[in-house]
Amino acid sequence: MKLVVITGIPGSGSTTVLKKALEEVDYLHLNYGDIMTEIALEKGLVENRDELRKLPAETQKEIQKEAGIRISEKSETTNVIVDTHCTISTPKGFLPGLPKWVLEGLNPDIFILIEAYPDEVIVRRLGDETRQRDAEKAKDIQLHQEMNRAAAMAYATLTGATVKIISNHDNHLPSTVKKMVDVLK
Repeated sequence: MKLVVITGIPGSGSTTVLKKALEEVDYLHLNYGDIMTEIALEKGLVENRDELRKLPAETQKEIQKEAGIRISEKSETTNVIVDTHCTISTPKGFLPGLPKWVLEGLNPDIFILIEAYPDEVIVRRLGDETRQRDAEKAKDIQLHQEMNRAAAMAYATLTGATVKIISNHDNHLPSTVKKMVDVLK
């Protein structure tokens, strides 16, 4: 069975690309943030997903670990694709989205990074009324994507997985989805 991790900063379109790709491949889709939110809600730590990144780092780490265990149990019998973030931008700096203790449980085969130009990300975020995101400048968005690349390669070093970067620019969704499907087959 394959375990694939797809990542992208908020507004990169990673979830949109994934949903379209899943129409063409047979994978169980798990959203790491949803599983983390489920755990945090069960414990009464947050009221919504956007509050996760504001929790103390130690609390976030414990929730990450529990989520990794839940995902790894499901990946034993089916191909799994996990939608998550390589890094989380917190007020105190970047937090790894998949630290060593989570990677050891997941042991993914492939990391797929979905990226977009910073101005595309800004416009997408402004148009998404379903989330409560902090405003960021283009240079901060670019830095976050660079941190994701560095983190993905570090994760690959620890797991032996490959890293694939796929650009998701405005008005190119079909070709972006095709690139992702080709990687997943």
